Amino acid sequence: MPLIPAILKDETLLEDADKHLPDSKGFHLWWLGQSGYLLQWNGRRILIDPYLSDSLTKKYATTNKPHIRMSERVVNPALFTNISIVSSSHNHTDHLDGETLIPILKNNPGIKFIIPEANRAFVADRVKCDINFPVGLNDKEEITINDFTFYGIPAKHNEIERDESGNCKFMGFVIQFGGWSIYHSGDTLWFDEIVDLLKPFAVDVAILPINGNDPKRGVAGNLDVKEAALLGKTIGAKTVIPCHYNMFEFNTANPNDFATEAKKINQPYSILQHGERGDSSLH
Repeated sequence: MPLIPAILKDETLLEDADKHLPDSKGFHLWWLGQSGYLLQWNGRRILIDPYLSDSLTKKYATTNKPHIRMSERVVNPALFTNISIVSSSHNHTDHLDGETLIPILKNNPGIKFIIPEANRAFVADRVKCDINFPVGLNDKEEITINDFTFYGIPAKHNEIERDESGNCKFMGFVIQFGGWSIYHSGDTLWFDEIVDLLKPFAVDVAILPINGNDPKRGVAGNLDVKEAALLGKTIGAKTVIPCHYNMFEFNTANPNDFATEAKKINQPYSILQHGERGDSSLH
């Protein structure tokens, strides 16, 4: 089966990004596949959970859990320049990929790498960096870098796991800048505290997984299409962008089903294609 093509890819995507880089009146957001995004505002570039390789397809090729790719790679990670911040929400390879992150860190001097503090040693080993290089964050903590403030939100995948010091191993981030709030959940299920944690941020855009939680897949689960729409509605998100689908055949969902659920409860949403740009007019 042919791979789903990207709307923009490689140099064409970067040309589009360069064109919008100086914009300070609004932000721009490109979906890079799975849970990965390029965020731009006011001359700054941020990468969120990029997975831009075939490392998982190669790793599981001869196992009973083949990661058969559905969509073509959006961009060669070695092409990225002028990246101020890259983040990883947790240690699973589709959110912390050495083949993606090593060239990004190499080609972007001065870049900051935001991770859950609990994962520091694992991260340093995977991306071959000094153990003190990443910027560690825990839930209910915040850090501001280049006018972007990251707030740590716990994630349940499939449990809210902490290290011996109480630091979250799975996290999401609320990113605030220029009057906007974007919530990128990382991988998570619904849990009791999540609504109260997020409501005070007046989230403009909630980026939420929709692939669900099917134990037969043999991997940790996420919100399903109905839960993602309802979470957006419950926290008052102006727009929900669904993600974590159309990457691997065994672990995906239909975004049209998400659209149906969102319409039922009048939750605004935006469905992006791989390599497609959204912006601050989404909401």
